[in-house]
Amino acid sequence: MIPNSDPAIDIVVCVPTFRRPDWLAQTLDSLVAQTCRRPFAVVVVENDAGERRGAAVAQAYFASGRLRGRALVEPAQGNCHAINSAFGTALAAYPAARFFLMIDDDEWAEPDWLETMVATAECTGAGVVGGPVMPRIARGGPPALACHPAFRPAFDTSGPVPVIYGSGNCLIARSTFERLGLPAFDVAYNFLGGGDTDFFVRVRRAGIPFHWAQEAVVSETVPLARTTVRWLAARGLRIGAINHRIERKHAQGGTGRLAIAVKSFGILGLSVIHGLRLLAQTRQPAVALHPLAVAVGRCLATIGIEPQPYRAAAPK
Repeated sequence: MIPNSDPAIDIVVCVPTFRRPDWLAQTLDSLVAQTCRRPFAVVVVENDAGERRGAAVAQAYFASGRLRGRALVEPAQGNCHAINSAFGTALAAYPAARFFLMIDDDEWAEPDWLETMVATAECTGAGVVGGPVMPRIARGGPPALACHPAFRPAFDTSGPVPVIYGSGNCLIARSTFERLGLPAFDVAYNFLGGGDTDFFVRVRRAGIPFHWAQEAVVSETVPLARTTVRWLAARGLRIGAINHRIERKHAQGGTGRLAIAVKSFGILGLSVIHGLRLLAQTRQPAVALHPLAVAVGRCLATIGIEPQPYRAAAPK
């Protein structure tokens, strides 16, 4: 049983972490620096049950009083397991809280992030609020990649949106969890990724409104390893596989699944044209490759081939 905490807490920030203790400290520092005057708590979920370095970092922040909250370890490997533990713990431990936010352990928030996200939820009544995750390319990387579809935010203007696609900068109202039930993320996406996209698609299908807060900025570390053509192509393949799996999940019978397969191979043909258009517009081969990689990822998923980038090897 999870003991209840301060009933004054109306906001909880959830941070899943896996083998990034130094980056996690940067994330937590940005939460310490929030200008939000409302009391909030932080739930950090460590997904490396062996070394637990992230949990140790988080516990130091809580022990010193720099942040209020708790750190726990989720022994089942997989990002969906970690995120489900974070949201489940936050909902149970802070029963008076109405708003639950998430930020990744390789991100940091601007000082007004928390207040902007919560104020947006309050004034719009949205069940989900999203905001931009701005890529910060590591020194030595090509700055032009900041506009690559793998990094560029889905929207650039505040207002109602049909759906958001990632959980790296999001707010979810308690009422949304109550409508959809727990666990929130489908653990079938643990190692492929896309559990957040699948969740938000289900939120949309339930008729729950979304809102975008362009001013609620989070930044993301983009190391040099993620600026290579190989990594970007793999990212495109994964996005295609995720899109295929989500559509197949909601397909109606064999006819619906066949229609998705036909659609996937149709997109493959169109992706060549789209890629050539992007190449002419941007002069960036890595950007132009993206539509083709996504389409190939869809087609490979149609025949049962999916990447598993989040299946981590045991630590050495």
